[in-house]
Amino acid sequence: MDFARFTTISFDCYGTLIDWESGILPALRAVLNRQRQNPSDAAILELYGEFEAEAEAGPYQSYRKVLESVVQRFGKHFGFTPAPDELRSLHESVPSWRPFPDTVSALQQLQKRYQLAVISNIDDDLFAETRKHLGVPFDFVITAQQARSYKPSVNNFQLALRTMGIAPDRLLHAAQSIYHDVVPAQSLGIATAWVNRKSARPGVGAVRAAAGRADLEVPDVANLAAIAGEG
Repeated sequence: MDFARFTTISFDCYGTLIDWESGILPALRAVLNRQRQNPSDAAILELYGEFEAEAEAGPYQSYRKVLESVVQRFGKHFGFTPAPDELRSLHESVPSWRPFPDTVSALQQLQKRYQLAVISNIDDDLFAETRKHLGVPFDFVITAQQARSYKPSVNNFQLALRTMGIAPDRLLHAAQSIYHDVVPAQSLGIATAWVNRKSARPGVGAVRAAAGRADLEVPDVANLAAIAGEG
């Protein structure tokens, strides 16, 4: 991959820069434990991926509502009705989700050479809280709230390209999700890097499974920064 052609690197945020499994699993397990349900971490992540994708596929609703819908669907799946505080528990945990250990230093390294962007399925105010943990001033932030749609809709990436004012071949998009990010970005001619993070559900994580192959596969953002620095 010729990194010299890229002016900008964009990132999915949750699962790629932010360790969302360490936020999702405790929040959902607290709800499930009250019902004496004890599925494996991998099973929770698989259900989360499906329930989130279903909630995002309909008419646009805020990410808070998406996460409340996820908790509702867990209740339906396991045969209980979540209490109001349980419905809020997942989205209320988002501001406390922290970056992976390599994220901040890798972003700081990449910013010396590239413009950095985030393209995320999130509400603006929730990302504003997350941004405090990421250690760099992103040049562009494109959210689902701004796009009024959720990835894998190409609308989110089209909005990103317009906002950045660049051609698709000048952008590299890095993400953990083949389904949400790699497939739609590639359909627009955007190069992709699959950040294949370690997960309780290896190779997939907390997203819907999908077939696709990125232009580059790396285990973390530090590895991407190292390769980009050599390119």
